[in-house]
Order: sequence, then C-alpha cells, then structure tokens
Amino acid sequence: MDLIGISQNTVKIILILGLPSLLVSMIIGLLISIFQAVTQVSDASLSFVPKMVFVSIFILISLPWIGDNIEVYAKDLWDIILIFGK
Repeated sequence: MDLIGISQNTVKIILILGLPSLLVSMIIGLLISIFQAVTQVSDASLSFVPKMVFVSIFILISLPWIGDNIEVYAKDLWDIILIFGK
C-alpha cells in the first residue's frame, strides 16, 4: 500500500464514522424546521439545542462502533509502518 492508498483509506474511515452523526443532525434539523414552519416559532436556540442533544446521544450510543473502527484502522496503520520500516 502506498501513500495514496493510506490517504484514501483515511478519508473513507472519516466519512464512514462522520456521516451517521451528520445524517442524524440533518434529520433532526428537518423535523425542527417543519415544526417551526407549522407553529411559526422562530427561536434560534430551538434549532440548536435539540440537534446538539440528539447528536451527542447518538455519538454516545455509537461510541463502541466508532472505537472498534478506529482500533482496526490504527492496527492496520501500524502494520503498514512495520512493513515500510523493514
């Protein structure tokens, strides 16, 4: 594996680990926007606080999965370092 392959795997891991949180944030934002449009409530904190709470809860729930993926990727990187070091 060369440097470009390592970079591609790094970007892939970043996207895999970041997209679920982003999707949760987008879905909660859409639901809050619909609620604000229906009730005509336009408070800025109404859109920020629930997103922050739900994304934080989602990250806490998915933390074991995130940790496992990072652990596997780190071990792969160390194996590559050992191969290049010889």
